[in-house]
Amino acid sequence: MAIGEAAGLKLGKATRDAFGAALKDLGNEFPSVVTVDGDVGNSTRTEVFAKAFPNRGFNVGIAESNMVGVAGGLAAAGKIPVVSSFAAFLLCNAFDQIRMSIAYPGMNVKLVGSHAGISIGEDGASQMGIEDVGLACSMPGFTVIVPADAASARKATRAMLEHVGPVYLRCGRIELPEIYTADSPFVIGKANTVKEGNDVTIIANGLMVGIALDAAAALAKTGVQARVLDMHTVKPLDEAAIIKAATETGRIVVAEEHLMAGGLGSAVATVVARTKPVPMEFVNVGDCYAESGDPLGLLQKYGLTAEAIVAAVTKVRSR
Repeated sequence: MAIGEAAGLKLGKATRDAFGAALKDLGNEFPSVVTVDGDVGNSTRTEVFAKAFPNRGFNVGIAESNMVGVAGGLAAAGKIPVVSSFAAFLLCNAFDQIRMSIAYPGMNVKLVGSHAGISIGEDGASQMGIEDVGLACSMPGFTVIVPADAASARKATRAMLEHVGPVYLRCGRIELPEIYTADSPFVIGKANTVKEGNDVTIIANGLMVGIALDAAAALAKTGVQARVLDMHTVKPLDEAAIIKAATETGRIVVAEEHLMAGGLGSAVATVVARTKPVPMEFVNVGDCYAESGDPLGLLQKYGLTAEAIVAAVTKVRSR
């Protein structure tokens, strides 16, 4: 079953496609924007912008560390560099350069990690960015965004360009269900409630929002009304929404396409432990690397499914 099908959602575009289209559309409005690409612009979709604005697109080749250094220099000269590569190549290969050339001096650089998570599929573990959110969140001053569908990815692209300071935007390869419309709100640091409910709260981001809605639909058939929060901004986190959910529903399940450590679950748990302790469960990749395979098959194998979320809800409600 496709993601979002149980919730009655229509399949839309991938977030990487929405990002590329939005960046091109915003090119005239943001004349200081330039792209810096690591020879994968056809995959990350920065080539859409570069073809429309050929004097503002720079391909430095397969050299991610150098790519980040170039971006830092462009930012120092007053440009707004949008640096894009596969999430694993960008955050893992060039972490030291991101730390010293962007985070430490607080440069206005926008990092876009495409092909994130295990849903990249057949390309295998070497190209699966599953630590990227944790790495980005660990750096002071960084804003970290993980949109759930194409419409929110378009809104996130504008938001990151308007924001002054370093941003990491995580995008994916596969097509995702349409959760939002062009008129839906998107504010950095403000979670969206995509389904109301008072029995338990499911907090998710990225492709796991559609899967969480599938889980909520299954739970509703058993009389359990689950609230679903799209926590698209991992940093800064919407603490008020988390506290409200903990207070009103008393139980929280966090679902993300990321390692167990350092991602959305860790961030939410920190807030809950500090402000309103309630029973929690977590649905994520765990503490392992995945493998090559069909994207939906990998999600099934590693427990990133509606069934896994339902099981987590059942477990957390038993406490």
